[in-house]
Amino acid sequence: MKKITTTITLLVLFSLSVSANLQSIQVEVKGKGKPVLLLPGFTCTGDVWNETVAEISETNECHIVTYAGFGNVPALDTLWLQTIKQDLDMYIEQNKFEDLSIIGHSMGGTLALWLASDKKHDIKNLLVVDALPCMGALMIPNYSSETITYDTPYARNLLSMSDSDFSGMAMNFAKFMCKNTSKHEQIANWIKISDRKTYVHGYFDLLKIDLRKSLSKIDIPVRILAAANPSKSMVENAYNEQYALLDNKDVIYIENSAHFIMYDQYDVYIENVKQILE
Repeated sequence: MKKITTTITLLVLFSLSVSANLQSIQVEVKGKGKPVLLLPGFTCTGDVWNETVAEISETNECHIVTYAGFGNVPALDTLWLQTIKQDLDMYIEQNKFEDLSIIGHSMGGTLALWLASDKKHDIKNLLVVDALPCMGALMIPNYSSETITYDTPYARNLLSMSDSDFSGMAMNFAKFMCKNTSKHEQIANWIKISDRKTYVHGYFDLLKIDLRKSLSKIDIPVRILAAANPSKSMVENAYNEQYALLDNKDVIYIENSAHFIMYDQYDVYIENVKQILE
């Protein structure tokens, strides 16, 4: 009897340990078929994939991720982006996925590249939607990840900003990142309800990530949808430079689209989704 009790206790402790280790992500599963991991961008919840899931869930098992600090998922009091990456590794391992496809938008695309470059998993292909392996290098002159810290005037200003001012900023960002006016309120609301510390420190976590050299380790097909905003000529050099070491890639520039390609040019976007899944 004592041995049985001990076994049950160990199983419970293991279950609790696994649950704790996956606290940085919440995953909803819909559909049946070949597995697809859907990774949203910064501040977005898994609802950003609603239209995508409606289209593909009849033939694909969709694993829809929301990150800690966004939507209704409690924030973390630890390293944010690194913990998300570790939990995604564990989630893939626990589910024993075979021929996994990953679709990632923005930060989710960067995470998809990170997962593939580690070569730990049986990943079939990636669809990267308007994402770069090193966003910081695009924004910061003389970029060096070691010099990026949480304690900056910009960070302190965001942390102390009033809810009203933060809401106004969120709507301005939504209008800049999406041409589809019907989606502005939703995008702005995702920003507004995000945990403020996660929003600030998580953004700096993302700026520190530099995967440009690691791309040489990826040998699976990677399709990249790039928003040609304001024009292809304005963004093409950045994509050529950042993805220079990725051999097996197909970069498609999407005209008349801002950052949220799945909202601005849905038909072109979903056609590419179907192609990589088929």
